Amino acid sequence: MKLQIVTARTGVAWVKEGIRTFWRQPLALSGLFFVFLGLISLTSLLPYVGAFAGLILLPTMSLGLMAASREAVLGKFPMPSVLFIGFREGPLQSQRMLLIGFCYAVLFCLILALSSLFDGGEFARMYMSGSSLNEENIVNEDFQTAALFCLLMYLPLSTLFWHAPALMHWHAQPLAKSIFFSFMACWTNWRAFAVFGLTWLGIFLSTSVLLSLISMVFDDGQ
Repeated sequence: MKLQIVTARTGVAWVKEGIRTFWRQPLALSGLFFVFLGLISLTSLLPYVGAFAGLILLPTMSLGLMAASREAVLGKFPMPSVLFIGFREGPLQSQRMLLIGFCYAVLFCLILALSSLFDGGEFARMYMSGSSLNEENIVNEDFQTAALFCLLMYLPLSTLFWHAPALMHWHAQPLAKSIFFSFMACWTNWRAFAVFGLTWLGIFLSTSVLLSLISMVFDDGQ
């Protein structure tokens, strides 16, 4: 395994390849994404430990989406069972996947706990309980600060775990090494990832403007 450093414009190539991969199996990948969201949401409904359990499953379920994309590239139809690929390589591999999920959940909850310094824990309670935003929270400056803090802190956290499950599953790397190389892959290629994010942002904004123009043509604000 070798760390690869790419140019900034590679970020655009990633976006193009992602779109091409999606259109190979659009129904299957869309369905798996909603199954993924549904399973995480259902897990979060469990009393007391649901939200934490959902966070534990998130890295492994993300690995399942990577595996589904890989099958789409190979011309195969990804089945729902691919989401659990991290738990299908024996008990040892399952334990490792649960361990990386536990580490992710603990660090995420630590970020939420630190955000309580800004708003007394209101944002953390809303997130862990799964409740929706209300107007009072939206206009509350302390709540906004806590949410912004979590967003900024989540960026380095995501770099630690973005590639780690794949490195553990396909390259048999230990936990610490997987997390380290995931971090290094993201930050040594930060220019490509920045272009990747900006390209998707441009696509989303363009789509939003297009839909707004269409609604204006039909005189329908909704």
